[in-house]
Amino acid sequence: MSANVMLAREEVLAILKKTGALRTGHFDSTHATGHTNQVFQMPLALRYFRSAKVLNVGLSRVLRGCDEVVRSLPHVSIVSPSSGGIPVAFGIGEVLQAEQIFWAEREDGRLRFRQFMEVHQGEKCVLVDDMIRSGRTMKEMIDLARKSGGVVLAAAVLVDQQIREVDLDGVPLYSLAEVGTKVYPDVSRCELCQQGVPLEMVRG
Repeated sequence: MSANVMLAREEVLAILKKTGALRTGHFDSTHATGHTNQVFQMPLALRYFRSAKVLNVGLSRVLRGCDEVVRSLPHVSIVSPSSGGIPVAFGIGEVLQAEQIFWAEREDGRLRFRQFMEVHQGEKCVLVDDMIRSGRTMKEMIDLARKSGGVVLAAAVLVDQQIREVDLDGVPLYSLAEVGTKVYPDVSRCELCQQGVPLEMVRG
């Protein structure tokens, strides 16, 4: 991939399919709230160093389209709201030469920063994750960063699989690939069930 060429959506999906991170079929997923025709298991792509590097470099180029991020570099913190986003945070942080890279952890059902690790007043943050679905976790991360006095410049994910429209309180969302997924909340009307496609349970 040329240093001056953006990573195309088709290239992203090809990487995800090759590594097994994108699977098609008939699934009952805890994330989908019903049956769905495809699932993402992003750690399967990020476990390969070369694949992770290509995806992270691609997302960093997309982020350079945000003027506020570019103007603030390198005095920016890359923050992830989940363990799945940690490899992305380090990849993005390396490419953008960001000052800090850290993440939140879920404790007793809530996102928290570890003791002594927190966003400070006026700290400029870019929030990154492997993907976004409902947007609840990213929204919670935005609230947590702002509550600590941080300034959230942008949010970025490798895959945007919004099951419903996501409201991030004015924070722009950047992604490598937007992927529509068919979800059947009422499983009695699931077309895949009616077609007799075998159902596979998916954890996480």
